[in-house]
Amino acid sequence: MIPGGPRNQRQMELMMRRMGMKTEPVEGVEEVVVRTKTKEHVFSAPEVTILTVQGVRTYQIVGTPEVRARTAGPSAPGTASGAPSAPTGPPEEDIQLVMEQAQVSREEAVEALFRANGAPAEAIMQLMTRSR
Repeated sequence: MIPGGPRNQRQMELMMRRMGMKTEPVEGVEEVVVRTKTKEHVFSAPEVTILTVQGVRTYQIVGTPEVRARTAGPSAPGTASGAPSAPTGPPEEDIQLVMEQAQVSREEAVEALFRANGAPAEAIMQLMTRSR
């Protein structure tokens, strides 16, 4: 609830802009799937909006999900068994960030991220203090 009572759409957008908030609809979304260990929440034809606040992007999904149990079939393309595939390493964006900030090779960045338990800031700090 916003103090001062209901406002019109234009006033709301102006107020959000002043607060550093930006919304952006995602067009043409056919399906969104949220997977847990035991269930799948499938949103068919949802409304998806990206809300950016101080550089942090939050995805808002509006719709009615169909909740179903996870099947024994492959959960990702290329998965041979029914078990979910294990992560193969740190996210590419983290690797790139460490490479750029610490000015190291890809292999060094990946190794540092593993040592830092996937924390990019910690990996960068380790690499920067190591080189001195």
